Amino acid sequence: METLATDEIIVERALTGDADAFGELVRRWERRIFALTYGMLGREEDARDATQETFLAAFRNLRGFRGEAKVSSWLHRIAVNQCITRQRRSKVRSESALDDETEGASLVTPLTHSPARVAEGRQETAALRRAINSLPVELRQVVVMKEFEELTFREIADALDLPLSTVKSRLYTALKQLQMRLQKFESRN
Repeated sequence: METLATDEIIVERALTGDADAFGELVRRWERRIFALTYGMLGREEDARDATQETFLAAFRNLRGFRGEAKVSSWLHRIAVNQCITRQRRSKVRSESALDDETEGASLVTPLTHSPARVAEGRQETAALRRAINSLPVELRQVVVMKEFEELTFREIADALDLPLSTVKSRLYTALKQLQMRLQKFESRN
């Protein structure tokens, strides 16, 4: 029975010339990185581009990985930076980006609901997406990483190179802001 190599071992193999090692790292992490970039950018095409750029940047900077953080934290940090760079470049606060009809796997409603409940669920999902997308980027990235990526506070702190207390504070602030924004949505309906 073959045991799975740790991410760090895979990086070591890639650094010593194993041509397939980095591909293994990409296969292992591309879905999670895509989920993160999609959560931050809100558009599938932008998320695919940011994911690809994340792995290109990781490959280019492989020698710069010093093992001070986990490989996953390093990749998350690169992905977050790619998203921030893309957002700055476009200079568009795209509140419509999360309006795409493509639903994230964690936001899909079960098929057992009535059509009216499904429609209501879609409205709530759209409202949640608009609310998340309207958050400032430093709050949005923490919400996406914690609630959708299910990273620990420590993993988020490592990925964003922030103190643990700052991550917790940002998540608290973001959730409070989301709650207020969603209450406004409910009062309109």
